[in-house]
Amino acid sequence: MVQINFARREVNCKIVYYGPGLSGKTTNLEKVHEFAPKEHCGKLTSIATEGDRTLFFDFMPLNIGTVAGMNTKFQLYTVPGQTFYESTRRLVLQGADGVVFVADSQKDKFDENLESFENLRRNLKENGLSIEELPLVIQYNKRDLPNIVDVKTLDKALNADGRPYFEGVAVKGTGVMQTLKAVSGMVLETLNTRHRKTRRRPTPDTSAIEAARDAGKTATKEWTQPGPQLIGAGTRTARAAAGSARSAATPQTRRTDGHSRQDIRRGVPGEAFPSRADTSRFPRTGDRRPLNTDTAGRDTRTIQRFEQKKTNGIWIAAAVTVGAAAALVGLLLVLFS
Repeated sequence: MVQINFARREVNCKIVYYGPGLSGKTTNLEKVHEFAPKEHCGKLTSIATEGDRTLFFDFMPLNIGTVAGMNTKFQLYTVPGQTFYESTRRLVLQGADGVVFVADSQKDKFDENLESFENLRRNLKENGLSIEELPLVIQYNKRDLPNIVDVKTLDKALNADGRPYFEGVAVKGTGVMQTLKAVSGMVLETLNTRHRKTRRRPTPDTSAIEAARDAGKTATKEWTQPGPQLIGAGTRTARAAAGSARSAATPQTRRTDGHSRQDIRRGVPGEAFPSRADTSRFPRTGDRRPLNTDTAGRDTRTIQRFEQKKTNGIWIAAAVTVGAAAALVGLLLVLFS
């Protein structure tokens, strides 16, 4: 499983070298550790087992690529090849991002290669991984020995899915770095694909938007029709539009002074709004605010309440001032007595 260190801007990936016992898994990692620049290579850690070893070390290759602008760091593992280390192999495979299957090219190891590959498939499945989806590279090792199986036969038996493969001689370093670069590139490509999918926004479903837009157009056509058709629209907006249409079609009711209520609300000049000089109709002399003739009584009561509050405020302020003055006089008498 990929581990992301945001503080260091690093992405840690896990690659496991899998295969039968003594097929060259340990030799591959030793050669990678030997060829890699020391400043980019961690400590080689070995866990000894009977007849085999499990190795682990950190490795950050140069110019291998980035994931979302972060540097990549690969953790390389090998597993013990003996069948009685089943639980250890399964544990090491847990959370793997890529696998290198190292096959032994010798004829007497052919059946062991098939058994180990099926064991790989089974252990990946138990860890919740799929061998079809996981980046996998095959290395046919020990190609320098006599009595070996030809590559075509090995590839037909182990590589039915057409995965990348390399011929190797691990003790000489042949095919070691090529195998690592191939599986590293596949892991990075998989991670970048996942990153692009997570960043891609889902395409909005425009069907609901288009349906709402069409419904709005239909409602607009219905609302613009005058007369009783709007009464049956069934919505509050349609009823309001119907009322507006009826009021527009009905002549304005005239008041006895020659102006309609609408004229007064809109401020049409005339007898309904006397000039500034004519202040006899307002509650206070000199009030510039023209009063609506319908609300003159209510405005008068409002002005009277405001005047009463103003008078009360003046009396309260006067009382506070007198009290403060009396206190000051008392203080002066005490000081100068």
